[in-house]
Amino acid sequence: MKTLSTFAPVALEHASRLINHGPTILVTSSDAKRRNVMAAAWSMPVEFTPPRIAVVIDKRTFTRELINASGTFGVIIPGAAALDLTYAVGSVSGREIDKFERFGIAAVAGPKLGLPLLEAGCSAWMECRLIPEPHTEDAYDTCFGEVIAAAADPRAFRHGHWELDSSNADLHTIHHLGAGNFVRAGDTIKARELP
Repeated sequence: MKTLSTFAPVALEHASRLINHGPTILVTSSDAKRRNVMAAAWSMPVEFTPPRIAVVIDKRTFTRELINASGTFGVIIPGAAALDLTYAVGSVSGREIDKFERFGIAAVAGPKLGLPLLEAGCSAWMECRLIPEPHTEDAYDTCFGEVIAAAADPRAFRHGHWELDSSNADLHTIHHLGAGNFVRAGDTIKARELP
């Protein structure tokens, strides 16, 4: 794996802002011998300090097998430039193929856990340590993770906030509508204070 590129560290107190608007995400996992990446539509922050998130990952998936084996996972926020890749990795299982090889995905090694993380065409990533919650994992396929490292492309996320405009449309987050249809987040609109 490559070393980190132009992504800038995100202060952990701002990590929840990376997914609080409900983007489609990519989840990476590795057990040191095998690796995988999958798309997920259901994720959210659940705690600010320390930053914790929840992601729905079906218990029958190869990703869950790797997460359970390693106790870690990565969360990547793809931009519009990675739309086709997001759909592709969400449409096939990694149990039979290495999706990184099959789709020519370049990964960087995470700084804390060494997880495979994606930056090309993506806006941000987080490295997470699994917080074991057997009941919610089994009953609801919901996995909780503590974010221990986060970084973002400063063209789209800076000073602890998303800043989306026409200059960075390829990094605008994507949101799955079903059947291969997505919407792209639009330009940032600043609210005015009311009297």
